[in-house]
Amino acid sequence: MQEDEILSEFRASQALLEGHFLLSSGRHSAHYLQCARVLMDPMRASRLAAALAVKIPREIRSQIAKVVAPAMGGVIIGHEMGRALGVEAMFVERPTGTFELRRGFSLNPGDKVLMVEDVVTTGLSSREAIVAIEAAGGEVIAAASLIDRSGGSVDLGVPFFPLVALNFPTYAPDELPPELAATPAIKPGSRAAA
Repeated sequence: MQEDEILSEFRASQALLEGHFLLSSGRHSAHYLQCARVLMDPMRASRLAAALAVKIPREIRSQIAKVVAPAMGGVIIGHEMGRALGVEAMFVERPTGTFELRRGFSLNPGDKVLMVEDVVTTGLSSREAIVAIEAAGGEVIAAASLIDRSGGSVDLGVPFFPLVALNFPTYAPDELPPELAATPAIKPGSRAAA
């Protein structure tokens, strides 16, 4: 899939929103990608995961034993990546504020893991998920996401493969342009802002 085809999938599912948004990173933006909307169509989710799997070099893809995604946003794309790669998929969640495997999920010592997210902005959730995966015995050999909003600046400590990089500007609360400052921010995501 080409970038314009990917963005077309987001627009068709009304997943590319415009307004004033407070991101889970604590930063503000005039654009928000509601990946849950683009992934609610199972066929679309499957197409996007297959396109993302192709972005991962064959030598890494062939080593992946498990896919692990952070809940909530990564659950669907993580599952679809497991399907695309032919491996088990599971997720980490934060029952007490720190990511951990639950629900009977476990990793074998040394399992080679792909960590998958829906959107990466600062990389905080991704890095926290990687710590949890490694604490559970897995070895994260790569990370992937549908969208990289970091402007190419994120460092997850492992090779990172986004399906598409979108460089919508984000702003600290004290840097808001007048048009954003004039409207209240909406918090559409699943996690409280940092």
